[in-house]
Amino acid sequence: MSSAKIIAIANHKGGCGKTTTTVHLASELAELGHRVLIIDLDPQANASLHVGKKHPSEVETTTAELLLGDVSLLTDALEEDTNFGNVSLIYGSLNLGRTEDQLKDDAPRPSEELATKIEFLKDLYDYILIDCPPSLKLLTSNALASATHVIIPIESGSQYGLYGVTDLINHLSKIRRVNPDLKLLGALLIKHDERQNVCKLIKLEASNQVGHLLTTTIPNSTKVNQAAILQQSLIQLDKNTKVRKAFESLALEIITLVQ
Repeated sequence: MSSAKIIAIANHKGGCGKTTTTVHLASELAELGHRVLIIDLDPQANASLHVGKKHPSEVETTTAELLLGDVSLLTDALEEDTNFGNVSLIYGSLNLGRTEDQLKDDAPRPSEELATKIEFLKDLYDYILIDCPPSLKLLTSNALASATHVIIPIESGSQYGLYGVTDLINHLSKIRRVNPDLKLLGALLIKHDERQNVCKLIKLEASNQVGHLLTTTIPNSTKVNQAAILQQSLIQLDKNTKVRKAFESLALEIITLVQ
């Protein structure tokens, strides 16, 4: 068994589809028979609210405690009973907001705490997906320092979709000093509609700025919000929708790319 592929879903712009991508990519990979873990590093904990059976505020050991604590907390942090079959979760929490300052003050290598902790999980899972917060600070650095691959979701239907992407690309090259093997899988266009001019322009510009686009694009769909409210995967909600099939094709593309 080769060790897990660890994929960070990162973009410091809010509302570009990071959590949506994390959650539905996880459910599709699990549907294809893979063992999947979601690590929620976002203080808003939306991935945890969607996938987890408990409210993040009721969870004792979240990513906040894990980052600051001892590796022995890993067993407490790992939740295998979730709303999605074959998908485990390490919950996010509001406390993550404070974690960054504490890491800065206390950790000898502030951006490598997650990497040391998840070393022990690599043989338990095929895929570990990390939902990053909308910032380039220490939490995102921890995700990128521990990842084997990174996906950058970009909201295609918005003229601000590419805002700050070059900062993220520059940040990746800094992180490669501690994690030289980090591979960029590419930008993933979210809410993409090939017929709209703004989407065509964003696609072109994203290709220029990021250097590589994933072939799969994710269309706009009300099903995504519905699935979040009902705490379901798109497979459970309605497996024949266009958006669900797009995530299925994304999972298949990712599997091929990370082999």
